[in-house]
Amino acid sequence: MIRMRLFSVLAAGACLAGAGMASPAMASAQGPQYAHGEQLPAHIFAPYFEAYLTDSPATLAQQSGAKYLTMAFLQTPAPGSCTVTWNGDPTTPVSAAVYGEDIAKIRATGGDIIPSFGGYGADHGGTEIADSCTSVPAIAAAYENVITTYNVTRLDLDTEDSSLTNVAAIDRRNKAIRLVEDWAEQQGRRVQFVYTLPTNTTGLGTTGVNVLQNAVQNHARIDIVNIMTFDYYDNKPHEMAQDTANAAGALQAQLHTVYPHRTSAQLWAMTGITEMVGIDDFGPPEVFTTADAQNVEDWARSTGIAEVSFWALQRDNGGCVGTGGSNTCSGVTQQPYQFSHIFEPFTR
Repeated sequence: MIRMRLFSVLAAGACLAGAGMASPAMASAQGPQYAHGEQLPAHIFAPYFEAYLTDSPATLAQQSGAKYLTMAFLQTPAPGSCTVTWNGDPTTPVSAAVYGEDIAKIRATGGDIIPSFGGYGADHGGTEIADSCTSVPAIAAAYENVITTYNVTRLDLDTEDSSLTNVAAIDRRNKAIRLVEDWAEQQGRRVQFVYTLPTNTTGLGTTGVNVLQNAVQNHARIDIVNIMTFDYYDNKPHEMAQDTANAAGALQAQLHTVYPHRTSAQLWAMTGITEMVGIDDFGPPEVFTTADAQNVEDWARSTGIAEVSFWALQRDNGGCVGTGGSNTCSGVTQQPYQFSHIFEPFTR
């Protein structure tokens, strides 16, 4: 079942608002000022940063203690385009002048960023790169441009809503992933791909499994399957931490069918989870509390999963108690960046 998932209320703003511009001093596209390219930690906490707001990612990383950020979102300005920009805004292209200075500051403190493609707004509106562009080489070139411009080693592909049923685009995306992986090997680069997919408490829907099976058919290596453990839309009572464990446990059985030769430990090591902190955009009874966060962090350590994330860093404050699905606050009583402080020790 296709549901209005990751950032359904929030993503409407993502399509309209632009990302903040970095200093022109970082305008060189060659990138030595923030060259990095190191492998990310095997276990990483990387909350989403809402790039359509005007905050500085480096400032929020410093304030929150979250060293690694998943930067959302990259998409095309209009359906049919093969060029991605931040939030589909032509004034914020993939360029060292956009976020270059922030990335340099984040890396100076030992962190890094993970650019994220797609998101609900793009997936719903046809501006996700593989939905928008019908050329596999052009899709691959868009991925490679982001990799080389920002010298990153991991890309997140947020694939939901209409992108889960666009069979031709799924095939194009996975073929492009394979091209990028071949290119990276030739270039001596390390590149990882993450599929961020919606889930039920009983695991991925059929469409999510189909995305992964198509990746296998196209010999595209998927390093992490990151499930969005919120917005279940079933009107049932939820204990959010336990539901995370249940969904991830069900995912293991599904991954075993897709990757039958991998061990249980290997399947857990390619698993990620993304929470929506506080009151999610479906609203009660889906409320992820700070107590849930601690339980999830303990559970995540015990299972050996690869990634913990949440939507979103700008929401990690208690400034709007009782409000659900806000861009800028969690809706629950909390200290500033309390969720980040709980999850940060997961990185190791």
